[in-house]
Amino acid sequence: MNKSFFSIKNILTVLLVLFIGIQFIDVKKNISPNQFANAIGNFYAIPKNVQSILKTSCYDCHSNNTFYPWYSNMQPVKWWLSDHVNSGKRHLNFDEFNTYSREKKLKKLNEIVETVKEGEMPLTSYTVIHQKAKLSLTDQSEIEKWVNEIRNGIK
Repeated sequence: MNKSFFSIKNILTVLLVLFIGIQFIDVKKNISPNQFANAIGNFYAIPKNVQSILKTSCYDCHSNNTFYPWYSNMQPVKWWLSDHVNSGKRHLNFDEFNTYSREKKLKKLNEIVETVKEGEMPLTSYTVIHQKAKLSLTDQSEIEKWVNEIRNGIK
């Protein structure tokens, strides 16, 4: 085999062509202008401060509407973000919350408190770029208080 094919220049050229090529592969974005009939806020009171926390720290991955920054238009970041959003929505979707059974609602509420208290949510990979999404101890306490209040109203 010709060793010159494996030169740095040829390898970089192939990588550049691949990088440019994958830019044309698109993914469906999680954007919807609709209001959702089964959204948690339609059935359970969410105080303004908690709503603000959820919007800043949770909804990009756990709702039917994600805000996409400029870098989300570049592959492979686009694939990575799409995977995170889809995974987040499979675990918990605030816009579909009232479609869950009573048991699942209670389980999800317990998981919210647990993952927030343990610092598992929001993900570090998210808060590195979205500094405002980091939850303070006060934020964590407010979320726990809210969850405990609505837990009693779950039917």
